[in-house]
Amino acid sequence: MKKMNTASPKDLILNILLAAEGRPLLTREAVEACALFGIPPSSVRVALARLSGAGQIEAIGRGAYQLGPAAAELARELGSWKTIEQRLKEWTGAWIMVCSGMLGRTNRTALAKRQRALNLLGFQELDRDIYVRPDNLVDGLEVIRQRLRRLGLEQDAIVLKACELDEEREAQARKLWNSQSLTISYKQIRERLEHSLSKIEALELEEAARESFLIGEAAIRQMIYDPLLPPPLVDEAERRACLTVVKHYDMVGHEIWRRISDSYLTE
Repeated sequence: MKKMNTASPKDLILNILLAAEGRPLLTREAVEACALFGIPPSSVRVALARLSGAGQIEAIGRGAYQLGPAAAELARELGSWKTIEQRLKEWTGAWIMVCSGMLGRTNRTALAKRQRALNLLGFQELDRDIYVRPDNLVDGLEVIRQRLRRLGLEQDAIVLKACELDEEREAQARKLWNSQSLTISYKQIRERLEHSLSKIEALELEEAARESFLIGEAAIRQMIYDPLLPPPLVDEAERRACLTVVKHYDMVGHEIWRRISDSYLTE
């Protein structure tokens, strides 16, 4: 089988476990699933060992794995994309601000975790070590602060609400996100998924599994890292339409992968 470089064994294993919703993943299933993308068994076993060593998965029996403690909080955060519309409120013009200048930039691991936390919650850098996002999340300031910390932001970072930026910084903040590009991406993702849905049922099961993973994973990642901007910073209706199709495609993809998994277990 031709090797496909668009999927890594680590990503596949974690995505299968996330989709499994608590059901253990057998080594045999991981090997068979990765084989669909031309990934050899040796690479799958190396990925399982590395994920286990990092605490992202854990063995719960001979050749069976579940998500580990290091991935549990991130998994909950990543899985929350389906309810993003319920987590929004009307924007009054205030901003949530994170100040991280006192934290330093020499610890690469800490810096990567910090940036991931900020990215997941849609923050952009307004000035050096000062990050902002619109205050349009239903969660209060303390809840947002705790979410950031659970995701990797250091305890010493300052998280506050800014209600009155000066005119220049207000204008600058509103331009931190490319609103036109975001709106275009919503439309492109929706159209790509709709095209795939129109033909995926006619594909062979293994081909359908590959397509649903590659196309679906990219669309879900877009939703996970969506900054959830309010109008007028983004076209809210286009985002909602995109989200509706992504949810449907995710359900179709889960069903395809359940059929793949069942076929492995009955062989």
